[in-house]
Amino acid sequence: MMKQVAERLSDRFRLPLKDALFLGFCAVFAVLVRLVLRLHLHISGHAMIIKVFFLMLGRGSTPCRYGASFTGLLAGTAAMFLGFAKAGPLIIFKYLIAGMVIDVAALFLPMLFSSYILCALVAAAAASTKFFTAYGINAIAGMDKVVNMQRSLLEAAGAIVFGMLGGLMVPMVVRRLRAYGVVR
Repeated sequence: MMKQVAERLSDRFRLPLKDALFLGFCAVFAVLVRLVLRLHLHISGHAMIIKVFFLMLGRGSTPCRYGASFTGLLAGTAAMFLGFAKAGPLIIFKYLIAGMVIDVAALFLPMLFSSYILCALVAAAAASTKFFTAYGINAIAGMDKVVNMQRSLLEAAGAIVFGMLGGLMVPMVVRRLRAYGVVR
């Protein structure tokens, strides 16, 4: 009995090699593109284009239910080892929480990656997680609550705008990848 339950659970969480490689590809490219394009635009949230695009691409290109979370975990770990951001190990959480938002949305919206409007809305929701991480980091640093709220809202607003831009690219790329037979 226990063996059957364990087999069913292992089948549920089994990830084919092709899908695992593609998710790893998305995670590596999310970090590499951010590394190569170290643009200091002084616009809050501009890196969210890359982050949201590759997280949504990882989930939209594989049938894996936890594709965006897995991509976020890999990308966050790579970003931490490369020394991105001021947050240190918290960067894993930043990538992972955005990936979890995308995975939950994809669970409830089956046609998510074929609709531009839905992709933009889900990308905005994933990018809005920037508010919580920014607020938490600033609170740990000892920033005044009112100033922290205002600063976190401004950072989240910029992240939402750029996240939506990243999300709008996903349906076109997923459609092309499926047309060429790269993904299912």
